[in-house]
Amino acid sequence: MLLIQNGYMIDPKSGREGKYDLLLDEGKIIKIGKGLAKPSAKCKVLNAEGLLVAPGLVDVHVHFREPGFTQKEDIHTGAAAAAKGGFTSVVLMANTKPTVDNEKTLKLVLDKGAEADIHVYTCANVTMGMKGQALVDMEKLAKIGAVGFTDDGIPLTDGEIVRQAMEKVARLDMPISFHEEDPSLIENNGINQGKASEYYKIGGSPREAEIALVERDLKLAIETGAAVEIQHISAKESVELVRQAKKGHLNIHAEATPHHFTLTEEAAIQYGALAKMNPPLREEEDRQAIIRGLMDGTIDIIATDHAPHTAEEKAKPVTEAPSGIIGLETALSLGITKLVDEGYLTLKQLLAKMTVNPAEMYHLDAGYLAEGGPADMVLVDTAATVTVEEFVSKASNSPFVGWELKGKVKATICRGKVVYEG
Repeated sequence: MLLIQNGYMIDPKSGREGKYDLLLDEGKIIKIGKGLAKPSAKCKVLNAEGLLVAPGLVDVHVHFREPGFTQKEDIHTGAAAAAKGGFTSVVLMANTKPTVDNEKTLKLVLDKGAEADIHVYTCANVTMGMKGQALVDMEKLAKIGAVGFTDDGIPLTDGEIVRQAMEKVARLDMPISFHEEDPSLIENNGINQGKASEYYKIGGSPREAEIALVERDLKLAIETGAAVEIQHISAKESVELVRQAKKGHLNIHAEATPHHFTLTEEAAIQYGALAKMNPPLREEEDRQAIIRGLMDGTIDIIATDHAPHTAEEKAKPVTEAPSGIIGLETALSLGITKLVDEGYLTLKQLLAKMTVNPAEMYHLDAGYLAEGGPADMVLVDTAATVTVEEFVSKASNSPFVGWELKGKVKATICRGKVVYEG
């Protein structure tokens, strides 16, 4: 039994906000109220005076690299990084080796995830081997425990396969998430075609590569009624396409990463491969469009696309280094610093995009604070300044090293137990 006293609670799902105490027992919230007394001598007390008490964060786009690439990250270290960042629920992407297109691999990932201190869920692939040709057995993988479907990392170029996949997930009432980059239009991925590509004297990745597939998939989403998520939006045109498509279509979702609402292609010039990702960082107009999308609800989810790589891989020339950065340990602080403190979102709005919204899209019992609900929460000193230095993740491929950010996670609680203290 754990009693959290004197914290300032914000629950975006109910809109409830104020100074409340929370009593936790057996993995559930037993009572929320003011001035709750310690019920027994065995009950531990955590004083949250001056701290925000929020639902445990939910990230529906992470890569923990297991099986196949555990030199970069594994489920244990990824979960630890998530807990440090305030996340109590994560959804893994399926671009592992072997891929999560079969019962054996799915069970392996779920069994490993069950050993973690936080809730680890996983998607299964859309197509066998992520080859974009034959659909996986979605019904079987859903029954075993996959919470959604994606070939994230490799775009789906066959529109008919996409339609078939959407029709299946619509029947299953499950989400499908899309990495939107047409490879036929990309000369060098990870670097924006523009100022950054000119700096490196390479072809780069044009915005048209993203726009083309976003346009196709939104049209198919409207036709099929599938719950579709457009992942890691990078271009202003994509934001507008989603904005129009969402009118009257509640099953369409879009996510933005902290790096896309914080950085531009200038960072790819400044930090090199540490700021190389797919889709790439683009122009200031694109960054501002993403922020406007977050403000008006066009973009309803913030996800990290946590993508660990080894230092040796990221030290390669920019055209050879892999794309992606880690993000779990900096996401909340970047949201507070770049969105809340700069006046774009309220703290409650930021939290909604990092808790209840992603949880509801994936049908997870997470992302809210209520009596009888899961005892998953994060305690944050929103006024504290932190310098990005050491990571719990195996990887450190982040352009934010050395940055000073607002907001420090003081404790992460999952299933009623403290799984991280900072």
